[in-house]
Amino acid sequence: MILQRDSVELLAPAGNREALEAAVEAGADAVYLGGKHFNMRLHRQDMNFTNEALAEAIQYTHRHRVRLYVTINNLISEKELPELEEFLSFLDTIRPDAILVQDMAVIELVHRLGVHIPLHASVMMNIHNAPAMRLLKEHGVTRIVASREMTLAELTLLRQETGLELEYFIHGDMCIAESGQCYHSGVLFGQSSNRGRCLKPCRWPYRLLDETTGEYESDGNPGPYKLALKDMCLYRDLPALIQSGVYSFKIEGRMRPPEFVRRIVSTYRRAIDAYIADPAGYMTDEAAWRDLYENRARDFTTSFAFGQPDARAIDYDGQREPRFFSKAKPEAGLDKAPAVSGTGSSDGGYRTLAVRVADIDSLLAACDNGADVVYVGGETYRPRRPWTLADLRRAKDLAREFGVRIVVSTPRSTRHRLVGEMEQFFYEMERLHPAGLLLGNPGSLKLAAEQTCLPLQTDFSFNVFNHLAARFWKQYRVSLSTLSLELSLPQMRAILQDEAPPLEVIVHGAYESMICDHDIPALSQGYTVDDHHYALVDETGARHPIRRDQHGRDHIFFTRDLCLYPYLAALEGAACYRVEAQTYSPALTGKVTRLYRRALNALADGNFAADTEALAALEKESPRPFGIGAFLFDASK
Repeated sequence: MILQRDSVELLAPAGNREALEAAVEAGADAVYLGGKHFNMRLHRQDMNFTNEALAEAIQYTHRHRVRLYVTINNLISEKELPELEEFLSFLDTIRPDAILVQDMAVIELVHRLGVHIPLHASVMMNIHNAPAMRLLKEHGVTRIVASREMTLAELTLLRQETGLELEYFIHGDMCIAESGQCYHSGVLFGQSSNRGRCLKPCRWPYRLLDETTGEYESDGNPGPYKLALKDMCLYRDLPALIQSGVYSFKIEGRMRPPEFVRRIVSTYRRAIDAYIADPAGYMTDEAAWRDLYENRARDFTTSFAFGQPDARAIDYDGQREPRFFSKAKPEAGLDKAPAVSGTGSSDGGYRTLAVRVADIDSLLAACDNGADVVYVGGETYRPRRPWTLADLRRAKDLAREFGVRIVVSTPRSTRHRLVGEMEQFFYEMERLHPAGLLLGNPGSLKLAAEQTCLPLQTDFSFNVFNHLAARFWKQYRVSLSTLSLELSLPQMRAILQDEAPPLEVIVHGAYESMICDHDIPALSQGYTVDDHHYALVDETGARHPIRRDQHGRDHIFFTRDLCLYPYLAALEGAACYRVEAQTYSPALTGKVTRLYRRALNALADGNFAADTEALAALEKESPRPFGIGAFLFDASK
């Protein structure tokens, strides 16, 4: 391609007016910033822009021929929807150049209100395949902030396949978890990473435990900060970045001071201009690189830009960590139950119980103890093998004998190779004709809607936080949406009491704090044993199990299994109650299913009373103690 000055965009952060001016003066083509609500940087009240300041910022940047993007890139609670409508209407009057979004409720309201501002899909949407990009393009999204796990080679293919603009983080703080797939801060502290308040449990020190042998990692390990990624820096790789077809080069740092913004932006500006002016004669400015390096916060990595990162991407010793936002603390147990006032009515008809299982024996146990729906397929945790088509056919036949419906799950992440596999998989599912498909991401949903006539469901990985988001997915033949794991009880009840589309609530089981595309034990100790289970042990001594799936991703679990049994009466309005039993034995799967079946039947009959003795006995048999997750809090902030 023939490069021009506008072939790429240098996109800078601005947390306040001073940083905004620094970015513009240093040569940014565009800036991104947020209002006082609805964005991913809400820890400091002295940062971000009032409505008046936003209007002035747009006038200032447009005078300097710089574009301005407003971030509304957090999840929106039911209570916040009216305020969101007002804010969107206000933005339509001051006309920023784009709105950056995560929650589908924003897209719903933009179209309903007739807001004429381009939409950009936030990195928090975890968009990593072409079908997901095509889906968003149908709804007016013009740019995708690509998943940080994408390589430049993959981005080139996506650009060619979809024609959408691509934005990619090139410098700054990085999360080890897949974007939008980390629930640790929200569940443990009530401060959601998907709502702009992450307290960064990934920056804690951990010890690595081989749960199979009971042995800890040897003393020669590289350090305790197992999940602490170094900062992204692609300065030395700008030619490859520019030639990849990525349009917008995004610098992270809306909490950074003006002088930091000025230095980073001006350094990249000079390098981009030099390459565009003379690509064949371009060489990295080593003096500029030294200045960038000597003024770094953390050390640097290129992360996934050129392939799977190795252990050099992790800052194991923690010596350059600029700030620790939190310390490990115990997760809330059943004894931390908050007061529940005005619980839902104790009648209202039959309650549907769904159970997610790991194998055929567990399927039989769930069916024999009262499950109405059994989820099979999707990710399988080693050393178990994945579900084969033969397994799925047998599962359907066995479940039919019990009158139980089989719904087939798909993985949460489906990059380019898996998209091809999903196309063939959905062809086979149309022939198998299960009761439905449980989809893990928008791309899989798009393919399933195009290639099958089956009922579709969205998993918790869609982060449905309000009824408008659930309503958005109905247009893709979604008959049931699973609610976010980060919702508090009041927030969840507000959605269930609305005339929302059918919603599922996960009420019990092992659940994941984050999913990441790294082999954490191998990075730390140089090897893993595939048939061993590992765990990260935090400073409280609590274990966070690590389970590796067949696609090479690590799933890090909470230290307690979710147990919402005491709150079943308060969850009136749920269309389905789900048990996550993928890590359970068949015997335990049967016992958990039986306990919840009896409780839901009692609710339908109007005579539910929690069986505390049975619950305590079940907890003793379970591999982990029980906890109430985000239900500890009045609201997930």
